[in-house]
Amino acid sequence: MSKTAAQLRNQIEDWRSFAHRIQETLELAALDDESLRQELEAEVQALEHELEKRALETMLSGKYDEGDAILAIHAGAGGTDSQDWAAMLQRMYLRWAEARGYQTEILDMTEGEEAGIKSVTIAVSGRYAYGYLRSEKGVHRLVRLSPFDAAHRRHTSFALVEVLPQVAMDDAEVQINPADIEIEVYRSSGAGGQNVQKNSTAVRIRHIPTGIIVTCQNERSQTQNRESAMKVLRARLLQIQQAKQEAEIAILRGDYTKAEWGSQIRSYVLHPYQLVKDHRTDYEVGNAQAVLDGALDGFMESWLRQTER
Repeated sequence: MSKTAAQLRNQIEDWRSFAHRIQETLELAALDDESLRQELEAEVQALEHELEKRALETMLSGKYDEGDAILAIHAGAGGTDSQDWAAMLQRMYLRWAEARGYQTEILDMTEGEEAGIKSVTIAVSGRYAYGYLRSEKGVHRLVRLSPFDAAHRRHTSFALVEVLPQVAMDDAEVQINPADIEIEVYRSSGAGGQNVQKNSTAVRIRHIPTGIIVTCQNERSQTQNRESAMKVLRARLLQIQQAKQEAEIAILRGDYTKAEWGSQIRSYVLHPYQLVKDHRTDYEVGNAQAVLDGALDGFMESWLRQTER
């Protein structure tokens, strides 16, 4: 209750501060002083931008939207090209998070044999991290001239992006019975030489009732890896509960469809032309490199606006 009250106080104070800025601007405008015009125009533009941002945040009203997120990327069909594509997506999301001032931590990563990664799990911390990132859940498709093909032919690669809310230890929706989990420790894999782990610090947790297996080997401390693995396990158990509830509601409505790999949510075309298009909203950008450098806000905002209709 104290935590909730503190969050509400901060939100109220934030809105009061914004209202105060608007009132001050109106008072300055009422002076009708030509020397203040340039300053007022800049402030009005800033206020309009801030208002647009706040209007968007009102769409992030889900239970977990304001909290942190767990982002997982898995290479799909396409061999080395898809593993390289997964690494490109990892870089894209890390740069997006950095631009927003979010904190990121790689919890677990499996590297590809030749290049890229097979999978990576990243904790993203910051206000509304989950609310924004949940728009990215789905299959992402890349079309390009393959750097791994001697003939330099065009290849299509796929990667799956998962987005889960980080669940607090005291969240009543997810209760884990210690008797329901098996914990195994092992040596972390990685580069040779001085980087080889001499102690068993990596952690693998298996949830017996569901069969979910979670691994974490990024930290040098077994305790830290265990805490991170439990964080991911709680998020995955919540995902199962939510999916079950949504399926039950859909059956009652008569529009139930099986959740499985289907058509991609977004295509990134680098050859023969440059275009990134979201197939759910039809929002598209011609500068594919800017998107791969983390310019994702337009895609996220158009998806949020469409889902709120």
